[in-house]
Amino acid sequence: MREDSVPPGAGDLNDWHSALRAQFPIITGHPELAYLDSAATAQKPQAVLDAVRDYLTTSNANAGRGTYPWANRTTGLIEETRERVRTFLDDPDPAGSTVHFVSGTTEGLRTVALDWLTRELSDGDEIVVPFADHEANVSPWLEAVESLAREGTRVTVREMPYQSSSGDYDTEKLRELVSPRTRFVAVTHVHHVYGGDMNVHRVRRAVGPDVVICLDAAQSVGHLPVSMRALDVDFTVFSGHKALALPGSGAVWARGVRGAPFAPRGWSGTPNTVGIASLGAALDWLERAGPERIERWTVDLAARLTDGLSRLAAFEVLGCQLSLAEDSSVQRRHGIVTFRHRDIDSVDLGFILFSHGFMVRTDGLCQGRAGEKRSSVRVSLHAYNSRQEVNRLLDVLTGLA
Repeated sequence: MREDSVPPGAGDLNDWHSALRAQFPIITGHPELAYLDSAATAQKPQAVLDAVRDYLTTSNANAGRGTYPWANRTTGLIEETRERVRTFLDDPDPAGSTVHFVSGTTEGLRTVALDWLTRELSDGDEIVVPFADHEANVSPWLEAVESLAREGTRVTVREMPYQSSSGDYDTEKLRELVSPRTRFVAVTHVHHVYGGDMNVHRVRRAVGPDVVICLDAAQSVGHLPVSMRALDVDFTVFSGHKALALPGSGAVWARGVRGAPFAPRGWSGTPNTVGIASLGAALDWLERAGPERIERWTVDLAARLTDGLSRLAAFEVLGCQLSLAEDSSVQRRHGIVTFRHRDIDSVDLGFILFSHGFMVRTDGLCQGRAGEKRSSVRVSLHAYNSRQEVNRLLDVLTGLA
């Protein structure tokens, strides 16, 4: 698919995209560059930048520690953003859930592990960990188990099984793995290397109604619709900076139905008020832009890239090989495409691509111990990326084939 016409069923996506792309000053200000590293951090629309400036110039204050108007407005802003997170995540029971602000997914998962999970597990219990996912969704759970072991509580860690053909979780093997002592399962919504939706809705059916599920949504919130009502998980953790907000912002949504209510330990101190202000503005912007349209756009861009790469013998695309054909019957990648050149080192390829104006990720991509060990090139796309950028990238890669 090399033409720039709207694909079948895309409707007015071209006009939508043009209006949307114009709202990102860093993108429009550097037309010679193509930013293709949104899985690491996303760029910010003008609405988020304006919200940050407005907050800092009209009501910057601490929250919950004063009765003057600026402090009250800041306290109200934080509570409004909590509700905004619940709404954006399609919370089935807003009155029963909690939202805690954190610096990002890594801190959020670690907080769940050390401040909640360690209190819930008993000697002989089991947990399931996805060792081929991001290290941030592996090491906190192992740290929790090690902490319990020092106190004499033995917890068995089971490795999440994967399908060799697709890279999805193997829910049939997971069903066999689960025992009456299985208490907790960690999962990822969209894989940060392969770009696949990990079909988390199937995990609940595999583990049963009582096991706690914690969702790493770092690569899905802001990129596609994310529904707690549909996924039936107990924790969802995401980073604001990958969802168009400022770095240092993020949230832990906790359902509180299975196990004790989630409450981080210790004195909370001053929250990142400006980060929370940016997060609320980012979620508002995303809602207006339409998560469904963002998903359609980025899936189309990723398919355009994989379709082109599949015809270049010099390149190896990582992840599900069944999804590479244009007439593929399996799901396409959600805006993330990772590949290697068979002769050119990935880091060197990254320098070559930047010389042509492309900014990509080139390293081991922070996978857990069962993941890829060799460096690779990751192209990660967002709604502000264009078909022209993907076509130009394919032209450069074709010249290297």
